[in-house]
Amino acid sequence: MSIFTQHTFTAADGIRTAYRRYQADSGKLPVVCLHGLTRNSKDFEDVAPRIAASGRTVIAVDVRGRGQSDRGSPPEMYNPQVYVEDLFGVLGQEGIGHFISIGTSMGGLMTMIAAAMHPGVLAGAVLNDIGPELDPAGLNRIAGYVGRSKAPMANWQEAAAAVRAVNGEAFPDETGDAFWLAFARRTCRELPDGRVELDYDPAIAEPFKAPDGAAPPDMWPLFDALAPVPVLSIRGAISDLLSPDVVARMAARHPRFTRVEVPRVGHAPLLTETPARNAIDAFLQGLD
Repeated sequence: MSIFTQHTFTAADGIRTAYRRYQADSGKLPVVCLHGLTRNSKDFEDVAPRIAASGRTVIAVDVRGRGQSDRGSPPEMYNPQVYVEDLFGVLGQEGIGHFISIGTSMGGLMTMIAAAMHPGVLAGAVLNDIGPELDPAGLNRIAGYVGRSKAPMANWQEAAAAVRAVNGEAFPDETGDAFWLAFARRTCRELPDGRVELDYDPAIAEPFKAPDGAAPPDMWPLFDALAPVPVLSIRGAISDLLSPDVVARMAARHPRFTRVEVPRVGHAPLLTETPARNAIDAFLQGLD
């Protein structure tokens, strides 16, 4: 595994955004990895080293309130536009002005907002199980668990059972304990007393509960901001958030659009699955 270095950027409000840098010494365009709503940079701990080994520096961000980034923001600051402002603070600190984005779920929404806010910064975009229209079934499922008060769990085995209870339907073929323990270690953190808790500030759920809080009401203009660059859409074949119809309309609307489905996976693919991995490799090679 490639070794990463850990860094932080401090925003004007004093909140620190943590990020991992997987350094590669080449002139290839860097890749920025953006995680989903309740996740963090550990989601990319398999993907990022592979990309870095191909000669691209990778930046994997812990969006504020998650992972090693600061918690404690006012609830209204937990929104994608603020996250994108933090992101550009990170990129400015790193001297990155042109990049490829890989965004899972909320990270894909951040990618679209970044393209709209700063035309020309993106060289390409991978949208992982996200599009400009979201299925209410998936939104309701997410609203049913995000930010719900939960006491810390006794140990990692209990944490693995808890994340499996929430995410099991998205990975019906994953029945082994090792998969769910690894899943827990990416989505939870260990407290000093050995107990384990979810690795995000529960307050991130507050804006999500407001009308249109999950996403802007009309995201097609944001998707259209990606028109100048190639887009790869990755969809979990049993996703309850991104429908095949929306992906088809994205393809019809975008001049350089590629799509792939990951069989027997819901929201959202881990990007380690063979179809996703091969599609990302080919997509990145096409941008050189």
